[in-house]
Amino acid sequence: MRRLITPAIIALFILSSPSFAAVSPDILKAPGRSEKAIAADVGRRPIEVLNFYAVKPGEQVLDLLAGGGYYSELLGKVVGPEGKVTAYDLPLGSDADSLQEKASWDALMARNPNVHFVTGDIAHPAWAPESFDFALLHLVYHDLYWESAKYNYPHTDPAEVLKRLYVAMKPGGIVGVVDHVADPNTDVRATVESLHRIDPAVVLADFKRAGFKLVDKSDMLMTKRDDHGKLVFDPAVRGKTDRFVFKFRKP
Repeated sequence: MRRLITPAIIALFILSSPSFAAVSPDILKAPGRSEKAIAADVGRRPIEVLNFYAVKPGEQVLDLLAGGGYYSELLGKVVGPEGKVTAYDLPLGSDADSLQEKASWDALMARNPNVHFVTGDIAHPAWAPESFDFALLHLVYHDLYWESAKYNYPHTDPAEVLKRLYVAMKPGGIVGVVDHVADPNTDVRATVESLHRIDPAVVLADFKRAGFKLVDKSDMLMTKRDDHGKLVFDPAVRGKTDRFVFKFRKP
């Protein structure tokens, strides 16, 4: 009798193979993580996300637009002392909030020596060729279509950023994109400005033009309870938005 090989069996085989060690939930219990980060774990499901992307010890990783370092810290735990995480973001200001953010990053790097906070020009990032095994854009790809004088966020051409990211990835390198779903056939920049969401089809088309190949996607963060017409910071949906999870590879 033929045995049916289901996707679940295939996934189990991959996760149990010697070449891939599943990420342990114990990294969420690491000392020093903020209460805000811990509270976000439920909605973000980071262990499942990192296992989906098959991040491995020893890898060189880019956390693009790293924000407060939520994923930078977790990635540092996964890649271990032989790996490195480059947490890339815009330069910090000199106001009180920026000084507090700098202190938070200093503390994060002190407890995770393999994490390095690097600031630079997001519109024209200067990464060395073939530097990264894995890059993550978590809830930030839409920001490449955003600009704000108030927040000192420059106009950015997503095609230019992806061109530079393509060069920076090693052959076979993986890029993970997680973002808030917008309804299709909407003006991209207007939707980003008003809702901080993006149509998944736009992301797929952008990465295809840049030369990346979509190798997998997951509905693990999808939900029918989200209202795509609400700003993602609206208390009614914040932390509970409908999110797509894409996995791209540089050939």
